[in-house]
Amino acid sequence: MPYLEMTDCQIYYEIDDWTDPWREAQTVLLIHGFTESTPAWRGWVPHLSRYYRVIRFDQQGFGQSTPVNEKTVFSTEQFVEHAAQLIQCLGGGRAHVMGAKSGGLVAIELARLKPELVLSLTLVSVPLDPPQPQQWMQHMEKKGVKIWAQETMPPRLGSRMPVQGVQWWVDLMGSTALQTARVYMRWVSSLDVGQRLHEVHCPVFILTTQSPRRSYSRSDIEIYREKLPQAKITALPVDGYHVGASEPDECARLSLAFLAELH
Repeated sequence: MPYLEMTDCQIYYEIDDWTDPWREAQTVLLIHGFTESTPAWRGWVPHLSRYYRVIRFDQQGFGQSTPVNEKTVFSTEQFVEHAAQLIQCLGGGRAHVMGAKSGGLVAIELARLKPELVLSLTLVSVPLDPPQPQQWMQHMEKKGVKIWAQETMPPRLGSRMPVQGVQWWVDLMGSTALQTARVYMRWVSSLDVGQRLHEVHCPVFILTTQSPRRSYSRSDIEIYREKLPQAKITALPVDGYHVGASEPDECARLSLAFLAELH
């Protein structure tokens, strides 16, 4: 299995490239969110990989990357460095970066701290307010990660997802180790990227939903419009907040259209 050796861990990755062999293709780097891993982007890959060299990877502690332990401490700099090394070692030095949910927070910081590596930024259901992890962690500690995933899944995927699809996502997210959830939540709850959005200068595409249950609140959209006036914002008419999971085909199509405009 392919791994990239970091100074602190091994990062599992997958590359999909179905571009024309005579054309030099640009790279797309996909960053998953909390309790996810590379399969979370499965529905996106057939669309993107026809036109771009697509790199997916498991963040530390998730999927097939190095597990965490009770001494592990996550940091923004660490996550940014992992993504940067993937772009430098596997992506030709520059990439279009797409992040879903909290993975989008890493993408934002990557674009801010290492702008020379990021051609564009696509943010999919990325919440700007730091999450409040107490309720989620209490749920996981009491019932386990898989039961937490099952009981919190309906508003995440919405009413159009079939039962089999809901179960697939429950199995994927529920496979995350409880210790990883603890360490990740300690890190992500301390972030406040909204205050630094104005330092992102690459083209930005924001995919969200019209769901009132979560996703972007009105204030989040206002912050994006204030801090990133150049950003393109599209809200899909669905009732789940994770549009990257519930509407992968439409999200990939819209993202490709955004990238085509850049060319």
